Amino acid sequence: MLIHHIALATDWDEAVGAGAYRVSTLGHDVDEVGFIHTSRADQVQATARAFYADVPGSLVVLVMDEETLRAAGLEVRHEDAGAGDLFPHIYGEIPVALVAEVRPATFNGGTLTF
Repeated sequence: MLIHHIALATDWDEAVGAGAYRVSTLGHDVDEVGFIHTSRADQVQATARAFYADVPGSLVVLVMDEETLRAAGLEVRHEDAGAGDLFPHIYGEIPVALVAEVRPATFNGGTLTF
């Protein structure tokens, strides 16, 4: 299954330089939160509207294959975010080589296009 993480383009650029992506969610890293928030394809739009609609700056969507992450030794858990919907959480930093695609993203009429 493909999982997605919405990121600031600047955070992704820093990750490329460092070799690993460590941002859990806006303004917080994996050390603070314990995992990196991701979404299934059907959850991306709601996540984008809830947390990224008013964020200034360029966004990207990191697309990853869950099985590839697991094969590399990363733990991926599908956990309840509080409303009964299970979201994939990645426990640990993500080596940039494990990100299958980096898609530029923009908001158009309340929809994230990527």
